[in-house]
Amino acid sequence: MGNPLPLCVVALDPVLEAGAVSALSGNPDIALVQPEEKADVAVVLVDRVDRQELDLVNATRTGPHRPAIVVIAADLSPAEAADAINAGARGLLRRREVNADRLARTVLTVAGGDCTVPPDLIDGLLDHGTELDPHPGARGHGPGWGLDERERAVLRLVADGHETDEIARALCYSARTVTTVVRDITQRFRLRNRAHAVAYALRAGLL
Repeated sequence: MGNPLPLCVVALDPVLEAGAVSALSGNPDIALVQPEEKADVAVVLVDRVDRQELDLVNATRTGPHRPAIVVIAADLSPAEAADAINAGARGLLRRREVNADRLARTVLTVAGGDCTVPPDLIDGLLDHGTELDPHPGARGHGPGWGLDERERAVLRLVADGHETDEIARALCYSARTVTTVVRDITQRFRLRNRAHAVAYALRAGLL
């Protein structure tokens, strides 16, 4: 086992902050630190995703230690999810979805360089015309611009933090098929990795 992950909790509401600290305090893989101390990940708790809350996310992300950000909100629409991602969040959770295990898994996924969001938010963004864009600033609807149903299904599970073997079992595919689907998405849209694919799906067309 490596060293515990340094993590801080940031909230405008001290009751929400105390709840998150309590949920994470017993995890041996996480070391809670104060917001002013060096943290690899910051959990930011908000009631809604609005200007004040987005300013808090951005200020935390661009602070001296530049932690990766997990945002927990009372609710999240696709547009609010995009706003949070654009402000610097790499993980998103709705408060009703959070328990100690889910929160810890999300934090560790984000610390490992991946993005994780509720799968239905990916669907919502794509259904509202948010498509992966192979060239920043370009827009179009020609062949190859969207995602087929298999690609959507795989990307939703990637976004939710699942590993290749877990995705294969959930979708009744082989691990090789899952790997091929992810590789095809990243190559087609000139993306770096799984995390970039998820983040780009959220951002494309919404900047």
